[in-house]
Amino acid sequence: MRWLLLKDLQILRRSPLQAVLLVAYPVLIAVLVGFAISPESGKPRVAFLNQIPAGSRVTVGGAQLPAVGVDDRICRRVQCVRVHSRDEAVKEVESGDALAALILPSDLVDQINSLSTPTPGVPKVEVLVNEENPLKAQAVDDRITSLLAQANLLVAKRVAGEGSRFIDLLINGGNFSVIGATIEILGLRNAAKILTALRPDVPPGALRASLDRVIRFASLSGENLNVAIPLIKRLTQPVEVDKQVVSGSSPPLDIFAIAVAATLTLAFVTILLVAGSLALEREENAFSRLTRSLVSPSALLGEKVLLGVGVGLAVTLLMLAGLEIFVSLQWDRIGLWLVAILAGGAALGAAGAALGAAAREVRAVSLLAFMVTLPIAFLSLVPSGAVGKDLYDAIGVVVALFPFKPALDAITAALDPAGPSIGGPLVHLAILTVAYGLVARLALRRFAAV
Repeated sequence: MRWLLLKDLQILRRSPLQAVLLVAYPVLIAVLVGFAISPESGKPRVAFLNQIPAGSRVTVGGAQLPAVGVDDRICRRVQCVRVHSRDEAVKEVESGDALAALILPSDLVDQINSLSTPTPGVPKVEVLVNEENPLKAQAVDDRITSLLAQANLLVAKRVAGEGSRFIDLLINGGNFSVIGATIEILGLRNAAKILTALRPDVPPGALRASLDRVIRFASLSGENLNVAIPLIKRLTQPVEVDKQVVSGSSPPLDIFAIAVAATLTLAFVTILLVAGSLALEREENAFSRLTRSLVSPSALLGEKVLLGVGVGLAVTLLMLAGLEIFVSLQWDRIGLWLVAILAGGAALGAAGAALGAAAREVRAVSLLAFMVTLPIAFLSLVPSGAVGKDLYDAIGVVVALFPFKPALDAITAALDPAGPSIGGPLVHLAILTVAYGLVARLALRRFAAV
C-alpha cells in the first residue's frame, strides 16, 4: 500500500495547479472567516460627535443624576470615529469611511431636563446614514436604534429611582436640598400624626369635621402612595425577560464559524481527492491491472481514503493556523482537534470513495461531489424553528446519513472547551465510516466489471 500511496502523491506533485489549489483553498477560507469573525468586524464604523458641554447632568427635582459615561457606552457597541464638527461627520458618511454618524447636540441635556417642567421640550439626537447600500443602512439603523433604546432605558431608570426617592420623602418626610439650601419636608405620615394629636383641642363642629377630612386624606395618602414606588420602577421596564436554556447549548459564534470553515475545507478536500483519485484509476484503466495481482480492492480503497484523510488533515490544520492571525485558538486542545479531524476525514473519505466508485469519469465525480456536499452542508446549518417541524425532521434524517453534520459537531466540540462531549459525534462518524466503506466496497464490484 505504501508504494500505491507514493504513486498518488507523485500524481499530485506532477499536477502543481491541483496541489496549489488544495493549499490555497483553505488559506482563502481562513482569511474570509478571519475577517468575518475578527473583533472589529461586528462593530460598524460610526462618526461620533458629542457636543454636550462637559459637566452637564440630567436633573430630577433639583438633584443631579450621576454621570452615565455616554461616550464609553456608545463606543463599546460601535467603532467610533471621533469628529469635531457636523460637516466633518457628513464627509465621513458621504465618503464611506463611516457607515453612519451620531451627533449629540449641545442642548440634549437641557431638553431632557425640560421634561419635568410645565413646558417640556423634545430631546433629539441626529443620525446621518448613507443609504447607498440598503443592507448596511438597515444594519446601522438597527444598531443605533438599539443604542438609543438602551440610553432611554438608562435615563428612565435613573429618573424612576429619583422619583421613588421623592415619593418616599413625600410620605415619610426628611431633608431636601435645593440650590445649596436644605429644606425640611414634613411628610404625610408626620402631618397626619400631628393633626391627630391636635384634634382633641379642636371643639366639635364644622372645623373638627374639616380636620378629620384632612387627617383621613393624609393617612390614606401615606398608606397608598407606597404602591406608586414599585409601579414607577416597573414602568421603566414593564416586561422582564427570564431566559432559560431548555435544550442544547450553542457554542460562541466565532468558534462555530471556525468549525464550519474547517469542516467545509475537510469535506471538499477529502471527498474530491478520494473520489477523484479513485475515478482516475478507472478512467486510465489502471484499476483492473492493480487489483489483478498487486493489491486487493479493499486495500486500494483503504489507500485512497488514507490519502484523503492525510491531505485533509494537513490543509485543515493549515487553515486553523491561518485563523490564528485573527482569533486566538486554544492549541492545548490540539489532541481533540486531531481526533475530530481524523474521524471526520475518515467518514468523509469513505463517502468520497462511494461517490468515486459510482462515477465513470473524474469530471463527473467532481461535479457529483460538489452537487452532494454543498446542499448537505447548507442543510446541516438549518436551525430548528427556521422551517416547519416535519420538514426539519426530514432534514435531520438526510444530514444524519452524510458525514458533514457529525464532523461539524465533532470539530465544534473539539474547539469549544465549554461545549458538549465529543463522544456522540465520534460514534456517529465511526458508524458512517463503516457504512460508506461497505457501500464503496460493493460498488467496486461493478467498478471492476465495467
